[in-house]
Amino acid sequence: MADDISGAGAAVRPERGGGTGVWWRADWVRWLLFSLVCAGGSLGLSWLGPVVPLPSVLRGVGLLLAVLVLPLASLLVPLLVLRRVPRKKRKLAWQLTVPLMAGMAMGFFGTDAGDQVALANRGEWTDAVVVRMDDSSTNHCDLRSVDGRAISPSLSEGDGCGDWVSKGDKLRVRYDPEGIASPTEDRDSDSNGVFLATLFGAAVVMGTWGGVRQSRWDREYDERASGTRRA
Repeated sequence: MADDISGAGAAVRPERGGGTGVWWRADWVRWLLFSLVCAGGSLGLSWLGPVVPLPSVLRGVGLLLAVLVLPLASLLVPLLVLRRVPRKKRKLAWQLTVPLMAGMAMGFFGTDAGDQVALANRGEWTDAVVVRMDDSSTNHCDLRSVDGRAISPSLSEGDGCGDWVSKGDKLRVRYDPEGIASPTEDRDSDSNGVFLATLFGAAVVMGTWGGVRQSRWDREYDERASGTRRA
């Protein structure tokens, strides 16, 4: 009888280990997919706004999702996984702060990258005149083409409206006829591709890691609680 019991125990132990391995792999796959959705959504929605181009209402909603909603989801949803852990004992994996910050950055800089693609695809060069300057915080120049067409949106300081520019000056700019992508002066624009790829990779890797840790804490607490009840 003792041999039978020990043999049964030996048969059970590998099965538990296999079950743990299955849960571990499932956690990685689940949180990898979740992190891809959050990071890809932040980058894709902000990038698509000027590229498609989307109407202003849809661009605003997409930017809100990209900069705020999806980054916050990448932080808060893994915390909600701790269903079994009492609220006062819950903790948050530090890795999850990375997708929050990276997602917000992708939302902002993804729009700039989308502007560059939009200008490359449908932009037109024109000679423009500065009709008004707004230097309240950073310089912005309201432009009008030499034949009288208004150019929207305004030219930002980073794209050519520097301190040396004044009302009445003439600039050669590439602008978006749809009035969505920001115009730029006649110069090469820096690409944010490597920077955005780095942010995306960091958000996915750290978000997956943090989500797996949250699931593990929840399962470990449940196992301890179950053991206490059985005892």
